Amino acid sequence: MPCPALPEGFDFTDPDLLQDRVPFPEFTQLRQTAPVWWCAQPRGTTGFDDEGYWVVTRHADVKYVSTHPELFSSNTNTAVIRFNETISRDQIEAQKLIMLNMDPPEHTRVRQIVQRGFTPRAIRSLADALRNRARTIVETAIANAKDDGSFDFVNNIAVELPLQAIAELIGVPQEDRAKIFDWSNKMAAYDDPEYAITEEVGTEAAMEIVSYSMNLAAARKECPADDIVSQLVAAEGEGNLSSDEFGFFVILLAVAGNETTRNAITHGMHAFLTHPEQWELYKRERPETAAEEIVRWATPVVSFQRTATQDTEVGGQKIRAGDRVGIFYSSANHDPEVFEHPDRFDITRDPNPHLGFGGGGPHFCLGKSLAVLEINLIFNAIADALPDLRLTGDPRRLRSAWLNGVKELQVSRG
Repeated sequence: MPCPALPEGFDFTDPDLLQDRVPFPEFTQLRQTAPVWWCAQPRGTTGFDDEGYWVVTRHADVKYVSTHPELFSSNTNTAVIRFNETISRDQIEAQKLIMLNMDPPEHTRVRQIVQRGFTPRAIRSLADALRNRARTIVETAIANAKDDGSFDFVNNIAVELPLQAIAELIGVPQEDRAKIFDWSNKMAAYDDPEYAITEEVGTEAAMEIVSYSMNLAAARKECPADDIVSQLVAAEGEGNLSSDEFGFFVILLAVAGNETTRNAITHGMHAFLTHPEQWELYKRERPETAAEEIVRWATPVVSFQRTATQDTEVGGQKIRAGDRVGIFYSSANHDPEVFEHPDRFDITRDPNPHLGFGGGGPHFCLGKSLAVLEINLIFNAIADALPDLRLTGDPRRLRSAWLNGVKELQVSRG
């Protein structure tokens, strides 16, 4: 097998790289030449005291790492693959209280509690309210557009439904959704200088969410309501969450539920408007397969990481205990061994075993059903009210080491 011909110092978690593009050509090269490849990093520049990580690019290998938590820990170094050099180890350790960064059996205990709020019945109960909210969001975007009909799709449409869904799910007053948006932005955008956010500001935002959520939990304990918060925090000690555990769960919702879904919606709209035949097909037939293809195409989380708990092997490559292992969902979702014509946006793709909701295993996305519902509802509303929407500018991408984010997408109604 030939060696990959990547430039010296090339790093798949370089935020400058991901601000410009997702490195699909380089992923293709690795899948063909070195599907598990060592990426060297200068010690101390990424928040971790090591000299790099393994890049895992094939669909099968990403699934293998994801489904073997006994070999690959989410807790040791957290699931976030890169921080900036100013973060302290204590700040990284604090993030282990979030379910995303737990291993079994603690992860199993917490997930069994919080999944009560994500049953099919619970999600169905939100559908009518969210359908009405989706229509209102699109109508408001039209009403607030500039005189020439233009507006920013991200801030006027994409951000709103995920925020309102979270607010609806956990009983946050709708007027407080802007707080959740602001706090989650600060937590996720620390690498983007446009936001001028430091690690300290991100940590403060996380604590703001925890404090807000703990107060919400305390209020529900004192006066229960017919919502998920009351179900999750009632009778602490009897298989429920403590107030601080609920706070860290809301952090996960704010970032994993809000940031990822809004970016899937934005990338989906861009994909439709750059593939007009797919937009015409969607408007005409509304195929149920569309949401899954949008998530595959968008892959909002480029990568997470795990840390090897013992000497092991992935894809024929020996991995040492303590090595960090990057699982690159963006690469796996374009693996031609799994997807026919992977670089084609095809909303009728079926089957579609993408890893946009994770590679299976204990960390498979708890909110998948809610995300699919939101995507279906918002694109139905857009197709009904803005069938002739068009692009007026290229997307402005987020500078991030692991999120495939878009800050701005200028569009105009026809």
